Amino acid sequence: MTELSTLDRRFGEFIGAFSRPADTAVVLAAALTSRAAARGDVCLDLARPAGLEAAEVPSAAEWVAALRRSPAVGRPGEKRPLVLDDHARLYLCRYWDYEDRLARDLRTRASRDAGIHVGRLAPAVESVFKDLPGTPDDDQRAAATAAGSHGLTVITGGPGSGKTYTITAIMELLRRLKDGPPLRALLAAPTGKAAARLQESLAQGRPGSAPEVFTIHRLLQTLPGTTRFRHDRSRPLAADAVIVDEASMVDLALMAKLADAVPPDSRLILVGDKNQLASVEAGSVLGDVCGRGRATGGKAGAHALGRCIVELTHSYRFAAGSDIGELSRAVNAGDAAATIAILSNARSGTIEWLDTGPGRHVAGALRDRILEGCRPLCRAVEPEAALAAVNRFKILCAHASGPTGVETVNRTVERLLRREGSIPAGSSGPWFSGRPVLITRNDYALRVFNGDIGVVLPDPAAGTLFAYFPAAGEGSRRFLPQRLPEHATAYALTVHKSQGSEFDEVLLLLPDHDSPLLTRELIYTALTRARRRLTVCGRAEVIATAVERRIQRTSGLRDALWGRDPGSAKKL
Repeated sequence: MTELSTLDRRFGEFIGAFSRPADTAVVLAAALTSRAAARGDVCLDLARPAGLEAAEVPSAAEWVAALRRSPAVGRPGEKRPLVLDDHARLYLCRYWDYEDRLARDLRTRASRDAGIHVGRLAPAVESVFKDLPGTPDDDQRAAATAAGSHGLTVITGGPGSGKTYTITAIMELLRRLKDGPPLRALLAAPTGKAAARLQESLAQGRPGSAPEVFTIHRLLQTLPGTTRFRHDRSRPLAADAVIVDEASMVDLALMAKLADAVPPDSRLILVGDKNQLASVEAGSVLGDVCGRGRATGGKAGAHALGRCIVELTHSYRFAAGSDIGELSRAVNAGDAAATIAILSNARSGTIEWLDTGPGRHVAGALRDRILEGCRPLCRAVEPEAALAAVNRFKILCAHASGPTGVETVNRTVERLLRREGSIPAGSSGPWFSGRPVLITRNDYALRVFNGDIGVVLPDPAAGTLFAYFPAAGEGSRRFLPQRLPEHATAYALTVHKSQGSEFDEVLLLLPDHDSPLLTRELIYTALTRARRRLTVCGRAEVIATAVERRIQRTSGLRDALWGRDPGSAKKL
C-alpha cells in the first residue's frame, strides 16, 4: 500500500467517524483523496487510483456503493466533506467546487462572442501588426483575432514563440477596438519573478508606456488570515480585459478565484506553455483547458472552446535544425529513442551529454563544466557584469535534496570554487563576494520577489557587502544582506524554480536512479531554459524513462470542458 501521511490517515478516520461502525473502504478512500490533493491531483479516480494495485483496493463499484452510504459523502452540489461525482471521482468538497465554478465560467466565456464584426476586426488586426516592429506569423495573427472575437482566449507556445510580442499586439488591438472610455487592461502572472520578467519584456517593445504587471495575489488583494481575496464574483476587478502570463503555473484554486473576479463581460486571456511543468499545487489547468492534444486554433470543429485556443508553433529562439529545438520536440513527442539519438549525435556544440552510465567516467568533465560556468561570476567586479554572469550559466536539478539535489549541489559548487581560490580566501559564513542569491519569498516593500536572482559584491568605498539585483530597465539595486527576505544560494535551482527564466547555458543534473518527479514535462522545461548551450548529465535509461512518463494529474476539468473520451470509465 502506498505510504499515507499522518494527515491523510487522520482525515480518513475523521470521515469514517461519520458512520457507526466506520466503513474501512470509506476510511481508505478519504485518506487516499487527501493524499491525492497533496501530490497535485484534484480528485481520486476510484476506477484507477494512482500508485495502487487493483488487489490493494475495492473495485470501483464496491467503493462507490460504500461511499454512497456514508453521510460524509455528497453528490455534486451538496455541501459535504467529500463529493462523489457520477464518474467514480472522489473530491474534497472545496476542489469539486473550484473545478465546477471554473469549468462553468470558461465554457460561458468561450461561447460569448465579443460582438466585433469581422469587417472591422480583420483590418484592425492588420493595422496593429503593421505598426509593430517585426513580421508576425499566421499563428500570432490568429491569436490576436481570437482575442478580439471571444470572451476567452488561450494562447500556448514554447519558449521563443513570440508570446510577449503577441500580448503587446493584443493589448493594442483591444485598445483600438474599444468604443467609449479608454481600455482598462490588467496584466498578471503567478509569481513576482514572472510578473517582473513580463514587465521588462513589454517595456522593451513599448519604452516608457508598458503597463504594470501584477502577481495574481496582488491583483486580487489577499484578505489577511484567510484564503479569500478582496476581488471576487461580488466585487469584480475594474477591467475590460485581464491577461495572465505563465498560466501553466497557476493551480486550480487560484485560477477559479481569478476567473470569479473577472467581470462576465470582460475578456480573459490566458498565455503559457501547455507542455511545461504543471503548478506546484493541485491541478493542471492549462493542460486540461488545451485538451491535451485536441485540435486548436479554429481547427476543432464546432466546439466553442477549440475556437478560443491558438498555439504559436514557430520558434524564434531555436532556428530550424537547432539541436536544442530538435531535442525539445523529441521530448515533447515522448520519443525516447530520438531524444537519446539527438543527445548522442549532437555536433553543433550547443548540446553535450555526460552519460553517467556504468563504465562512464564523467566526474572530471562535470567538475570542469561547473567551474567553467561559475568562474565568470566569481571574477566579476561590477554589479552589471556580475548580474549578467549569474544569468549566463545555471545548474538545474530535479530535486531539492538528495545526492543530486539543489542543497547538495550548491554546497559542492561552493566547495569546488573555494578549493581553486575563486571564492576569496578568508571569507566565512554565508556571505561572500560572488555568491548568487535566490529570493524565496516576495517582499513588496523592497520589490524583490520569489524567484529573483541577485549576487553579492563588496562596495569598495564602504567596505561592505551588498546584494545586487537587476533594476527595471537598466542598472541594479542593492540591499544590505540582512534586509533580504527568505533566500538561498543559487548556483543551482530546481527545474520548478527555473520556470519563467532563461539562461545562456544550462547544466541539467539528473539523479542516477528513476524518480516519480522525472517526467517529460520536467525534462522539456529544463532544456528549454537554455538559449545557447545545454549540457545534460545523466544515465540513458533514466532520461528515456522520464521522456516516456507524462505528468498524470487526476481531475474532471478536461471532461467538463471537452466532454468525456469514448474510452473513459463508464458512469457508475
